[in-house]
Amino acid sequence: MKFDDFLDEQLKDPEFAKAYEEVQPEMNIIRAIIDARISKNMTQKELSKKTGIAQAEISKLENGTRNPSIKLLQRLAEGMDMVLNVTFTPKKKTM
Repeated sequence: MKFDDFLDEQLKDPEFAKAYEEVQPEMNIIRAIIDARISKNMTQKELSKKTGIAQAEISKLENGTRNPSIKLLQRLAEGMDMVLNVTFTPKKKTM
């Protein structure tokens, strides 16, 4: 079974769906940090050197055990020569 198929099946459970929806903002931020770093071909250690943020802290951000502040996200973006954008997007309506 593919992960997407498994997830679709699990999302039929209202309790699971609610819990999954609640963690999506954090997961999106984590994924964005990791994707940005990888797109720049940077290791956590290299990003640490450019930002002055300890590599252990970057690891905690990427594994979800630490929530970043906007200031910290800005420092990460600058260290990767990127611009931080925060957007609010309308929710998709479910039928």
